[in-house]
Amino acid sequence: MIAINDILVPTDFSEASDAALTYARELASRFSARLHVLYVAENIFLKTFGAETYAAIAPQLQADVVDVAQKQLDELVIDSDKSGPPTTPVVMTSSSPAFAIIDYAKDHGIDLIVMGTHGRGPLAHLVMGSVAERVVRAASCPVLTVRHPQREFVRPDTLTTVAHA
Repeated sequence: MIAINDILVPTDFSEASDAALTYARELASRFSARLHVLYVAENIFLKTFGAETYAAIAPQLQADVVDVAQKQLDELVIDSDKSGPPTTPVVMTSSSPAFAIIDYAKDHGIDLIVMGTHGRGPLAHLVMGSVAERVVRAASCPVLTVRHPQREFVRPDTLTTVAHA
C-alpha cells in the first residue's frame, strides 16, 4: 500500500500551479495527507545587485517581496469551509527555485511533489530551462507534473451520482 502523508505543491501563482494545487488537494484529501504549498521568492539581493555590491535598500526590498508573496499565498490556500486537507503555506527565499523545492522536500519528509509545468516550446525551454524538469531529475521522492490546461480527473463519485439520481 502506498502511504502518502505529506504532499508538496510549489507555486509561482500561475495557471499551471493552480492546476497542480487542484490535483494535490484531491490527493491530499484521499490520502488524509498534509499539504505543503511553497512559494520560492527570488533572492533580490543576489539577482539585482550582485553578490559583490550592496545597496541599503536591498534588505527592505527583499522583506517586501516576501510579505507580498506570503499574503498572496495565504489567499491561495484559504479554505473557507474547512473541508480541505490541513495545509501549510511556506515562503522561502532562494536564487534557485528548483534546489529550494528539492531541499524543502528532503527536510520535511515529503512523500510526493505535485507541480505545474508551463509546457514551453523547445527554444524557450533551451533558453530558460525548466524548474519542473530539474525537480523531477533531482528529487528524492516521486514528482507529478501537471500541465495547464490539464486533463480533468476530479469527478463526482459514480455511485454517489447514481444514488442521488
